Amino acid sequence: MKKLIILGAGESGVGTAILAQKKGYDVFVSDLLEIKDEYRKTLIDKGIKFEEKTHEKALNTITNYELRITGEDASNSQLEVVKSPGIPDKAPIIKHLKEKKIPIISEIEFASRYTNAKKICITGSNGKTTTTMLTYFILKNAGLNVGLAGNVGKSFARQVAENDFDYYVLELSSFQLDGMYDFRADVSVILNITPDHLDRYDYQFQNYIDAKFRILQNQTAEDAFIFWNDDDVLKKEIEKRDIKAQLFPFAECRSKARLAATGDAVETQAFTENENLIINSKNPQNTMVMELEKILLRGTHNLYNSMAAGLAAQLANISKENIRRSLENFTGVEHRMEYVASVRGVRYINDSKATNVNSAWYALKSMQTPVVLILGGTDKGNDYTEIESLTYEKARSLIFLGVDNEKLKNFFSAKERKRKIPFVEVKSMQDAVAAAYDVAKHGDTVLLSPCCASFDLFQNYEDRGRQFKENVRKL
Repeated sequence: MKKLIILGAGESGVGTAILAQKKGYDVFVSDLLEIKDEYRKTLIDKGIKFEEKTHEKALNTITNYELRITGEDASNSQLEVVKSPGIPDKAPIIKHLKEKKIPIISEIEFASRYTNAKKICITGSNGKTTTTMLTYFILKNAGLNVGLAGNVGKSFARQVAENDFDYYVLELSSFQLDGMYDFRADVSVILNITPDHLDRYDYQFQNYIDAKFRILQNQTAEDAFIFWNDDDVLKKEIEKRDIKAQLFPFAECRSKARLAATGDAVETQAFTENENLIINSKNPQNTMVMELEKILLRGTHNLYNSMAAGLAAQLANISKENIRRSLENFTGVEHRMEYVASVRGVRYINDSKATNVNSAWYALKSMQTPVVLILGGTDKGNDYTEIESLTYEKARSLIFLGVDNEKLKNFFSAKERKRKIPFVEVKSMQDAVAAAYDVAKHGDTVLLSPCCASFDLFQNYEDRGRQFKENVRKL
């Protein structure tokens, strides 16, 4: 019997355990932290062995297995490991596994072995959750039998174990893609690539780019690749890579994408023209023309997200009428440019999902009023130069919310600054909202768009966003 060790007992790990048990694996789950009650109960109810607050038994199993296969080819291993995407490669147990050449894969890789469903896979530094949710919304509204998984929704593995979907829409992070090898996307989407998570990639941007492009591995000429043709990083990479999939570029205006292998140019398939969104189709009768003002999601970044989702939906043979109807009704996702309330004539916007600088740039770009900007958290190798000019153009005041704000303070109060933006340092969301309330004026917007990860003061970006909304509603 093949043995599977699962590192991490969250949504991904427990879902993998359920599928592996169904497929006849000897399963063991190990989590270095305390397992949440709901997941512990599931493991107990399913009779799945586990440990928490240690990796001791997992390491013992690995060591005993090493002794058994000494002299054998580890590539024929009967032991595999699935790790949570949140566990970094520098973790001692991961280093140990790599030294012994024991295979380490992601939940997505493992689950894909057991489904023949079509997979629409979406990645990017920014916008992937909105695009994933919008794509799922369109397919679901059109009557398709579709699941939502990856970085959002329920565990992909658990859905494969318990459901029988014809389509999956998967949001994939670079960490998930790192553990994927034989996985093949029917439709791959890269929205954009800007520096993010560089602390996990040896502070080398190219390493992060390469991780994102793993979404294309194993695609054939029968498959599709959707991408933003205005992104300089993407254009450069596409020009030098031998991409097998059919190209479906989108851009603000009509343009062309050039293939490295053949030198051929491909016309953009979605773009804007005369205040209309145009999404081309292989069947000219299904080409969609829609007035921009009728798209419910606002902002340039959401226009791009709508283009990508619309193209993906067309590839799933969704009619232009259904796509248009969904774009007219989709309201967005929580924690992404989410309107919270207006207090004393001041609007409060929750953009807690802006965990990198480029995402905060889009948020600032969309602001039409003076801004009180709340930013800060766990720095991931950020370069704040990208939001420098917009911050000085838009911000009335800055609120630094984090355990260590020195990098932010040094950047925005450098001696060469001709203008100094006043700032306040706080260590809790309650104090951040209170400080914003004190400095904001009638007609301003208080924008939580942190640029940083949340783990210094919060459980995750959702916790940070929820605390922001709770404190705003107490004003």
